[in-house]
Amino acid sequence: MKETYLVIVAAILLLCCMCMPAGASLLEVTVKGTVATLSPSSNTITLDHPRQYGCSYPAGGGTVCTYTPMSVETLTGTAPDSASFSVFKPGDSVVATSLGGAGGTWIALAKLYGSRPNEENVTALEGDPSMIPTPLVAGYAVDIMISPNCSACTGRICTAASADVKILSNDMLVQENTLLPGQDLRFNGKNDGSGISVVFRKGETSGQSCGSATGTGPQAISVFSITVVPPVGFDQTSLRTATATRTEEVVPTPVQLPPIVQQTPGTAPSTATPAPLPTAKSGMQPLAALGAAGFAGLVLVMRKN
Repeated sequence: MKETYLVIVAAILLLCCMCMPAGASLLEVTVKGTVATLSPSSNTITLDHPRQYGCSYPAGGGTVCTYTPMSVETLTGTAPDSASFSVFKPGDSVVATSLGGAGGTWIALAKLYGSRPNEENVTALEGDPSMIPTPLVAGYAVDIMISPNCSACTGRICTAASADVKILSNDMLVQENTLLPGQDLRFNGKNDGSGISVVFRKGETSGQSCGSATGTGPQAISVFSITVVPPVGFDQTSLRTATATRTEEVVPTPVQLPPIVQQTPGTAPSTATPAPLPTAKSGMQPLAALGAAGFAGLVLVMRKN
């Protein structure tokens, strides 16, 4: 009789695993590499010699984050948006984050600036800024809150109606506005030749504030284009904020902020309460919960017999 119960419990656990929601939060993998090829026709970007980002937490010490060489020579993924092909070029040193594993789908690509260890910063970014661990150059930062369109939700994810974008300089708020898809926000008031442009392309966010958006699904992803021009005579030795290291020397020449084609909004920005971009979660969490419940049931059956 015990063997019969064991077979039944095992079958139930297997069925539960097979019935897990396919849209559970997907694994995010961040790598550093050099742009090898860009293919607009296939909408893909390939990186050479990728190294994977990871952090350790030693006892009694601070967090240590490094990039470790991977076993593959190249990684190819789809671009976050078409603008990526005018921003990046072969030879650029970049940090990239993919969804669902290494490569496959780039949800963020960031061009690096800095030639010395621990001195890398970002001068251009395409995709979701929250997915890149390296800071922007010259002390700039962006803070983004997405407002959902409650009439356009699938599962727990809603299409963005608007984005409240804040530009910070050395942790001080210097510019803020609510953007519709296609609109931009700029700042160049530091009198040092530097500047930043943030374009909201499209976005998603949790529909929790909409009430009707429930269930499971992959994490929300938004797409922005960010361009930062470093100050005139920018001193490399002043950059000590990034945690990543590198061996190659790539120092791109600063460029002027590109012109932005304004998109005439069809409707006014949503008045829904902005919802923060969700924190990435491991897709293995539902499986672990099911395994624990199944094990508890197995123990109970064995005790009764």
